[in-house]
Amino acid sequence: MFMAEFKLRYGSMKWYVRRIVEAETFEEAKELAERYVKAINRGEVKWELNDIYEVDKPLMITKEMVERLEKT
Repeated sequence: MFMAEFKLRYGSMKWYVRRIVEAETFEEAKELAERYVKAINRGEVKWELNDIYEVDKPLMITKEMVERLEKT
């Protein structure tokens, strides 16, 4: 499983979003993410592929994670 990070631009503002990409290889994940950018770039917000990461599981906020962070 991979995670794609996208840079979004709207006027002078910019921010980042991440999406999980289901793919077998890095190359397949990159291709899907690039196709996603082309398909979604139809409005005023400009999407750009920033990076791709291999992940073991999706980034989720869980009760256990919050409790661990609160203890530190």
